[in-house]
Amino acid sequence: RWIGVLINAIILGLWLWLHRPVFNYLSIIFTREDFRTSQIILVGVLVLIALRMREHGFAIHLDAAPRLHTPALILTLIASLAYLANERWLDVNTVSACLFGLASYGLLGLWMQPRTWHEGLPAALLLIGALPFGELIQTFIGYPMRLLTAEIVRRGFAFVGSSAMGLDTILVFENSVAQVDVPCSGVKSLWTGSLFLIAATWIERRPLSLRWLCIALAFGVLLFAANLARVAVLVGVGQVMGLAQLAELLHVPLGVLGFASSCAAVVLLLKSTSPRSGLSTNRRRLLADAVPNQSQAAMPVAPPTRALSLVLIAILTLFNLAYTARPSLAPNTFHDVHIALPANLITQPIILRPGELDWLIKDGAEAVERVRFRWGSVSGSLLLVQSSTWRAHHKPERCFENYGLRVDYAETQLLHATLPVKAMTLSNEKLSGQRSALYWFQSKAKATDDYGTRLWSTFSLRPERWVLVTVLFDGAYAVGSPQNTPQHTDVTALATALQAAVQAQLEKP
Repeated sequence: RWIGVLINAIILGLWLWLHRPVFNYLSIIFTREDFRTSQIILVGVLVLIALRMREHGFAIHLDAAPRLHTPALILTLIASLAYLANERWLDVNTVSACLFGLASYGLLGLWMQPRTWHEGLPAALLLIGALPFGELIQTFIGYPMRLLTAEIVRRGFAFVGSSAMGLDTILVFENSVAQVDVPCSGVKSLWTGSLFLIAATWIERRPLSLRWLCIALAFGVLLFAANLARVAVLVGVGQVMGLAQLAELLHVPLGVLGFASSCAAVVLLLKSTSPRSGLSTNRRRLLADAVPNQSQAAMPVAPPTRALSLVLIAILTLFNLAYTARPSLAPNTFHDVHIALPANLITQPIILRPGELDWLIKDGAEAVERVRFRWGSVSGSLLLVQSSTWRAHHKPERCFENYGLRVDYAETQLLHATLPVKAMTLSNEKLSGQRSALYWFQSKAKATDDYGTRLWSTFSLRPERWVLVTVLFDGAYAVGSPQNTPQHTDVTALATALQAAVQAQLEKP
């Protein structure tokens, strides 16, 4: 018995050591306030799992040898190899955490009854789904989905006679009006909807089969169609009819209605399928007590084997030896070539905090400049980060939060035809009054406020150099100032001048 405990402890130790980089990320996700949604989902899933375990029972003997369960072993190996590849080349923390969860449940399946393992798979997927996939989906597939939605809406209005509407107009208008939460957003609702579908599948005891996969695909289509209809109504009411205030009133009810309707439809589809085959757990226990031979015949399992333990130790040892973190980018890419700022901009250099510059250089920044400035009636600080890789760029909201500034409101503003910016109001409990900020990403070809656009540009056959421009104002100038005030005029003039200065730098060979 003690030998069994020791061997299992070695397997567990090798497993935890292989996935040690994940734990730091998980500690951030499940402790920081800005990931409160994921924490609430996690607590809810754990309560649901505890209730199910209390009802049906769950036992794993730490001194027992593993059993050969082919699906569980295959899941462990595939997820582990994908984890190694992600750590080596992509280095996306959420993907690593997801693969760690899948591989861990696969490994656990070697000590579980096969039927119990299959029935518990939706619960494991719910735990993995508590990770902040909404932000990941928004970043990686949000941009192409937004483009597709806007193009379909544009073609639809062109078909009925509103042909003067451009693609950028729809994108900017939809961003500025539809600042909605996870349940209403066209992209993030895929995350929420996936959790709902998995939870409904588990509660209704439906198997994860090919038919279930078809239902999941149909659910995705319904969510996309609901968001498409929402954007079309918002653009039609706000842009075509000129009723922007009515559009603002409609965007939340439309989002909730579309999401709720899609969820109701998928529940009906699930109920039309057959429940998981076999008796309930309690009925199987009674049958096992009454007729043990029939129960064992109906649930064949492989016997425990120490040979599988040795195989697992050998495989995990090889995985640990093969583990390679993504190498840091070469430091010689940092040239620190400053942008020639506008002549009317009064500036004073700001020294970055210890470690900030090293962090940016490690992620591929080619030049970093931070200054205090004054421009007419507005003042604040300016950060410019030049890079040819998306890793050196980020969403400035995270940096504001690290400095203790909370984002109270954000919107997309089109300062002129080629300059969409993300403008926001910020607050700090230690400071009186509000502050504001705006930022955008700029390449030689375009400027955008969308981080997904910046990320997808990396996959171009000829990646360009980009500059992240972040302006933090001392007052509520970017959002709070009414139109035609000196502050609003100066903000627009400052952003336009900075865009021209950045463009001049990017056009240099």
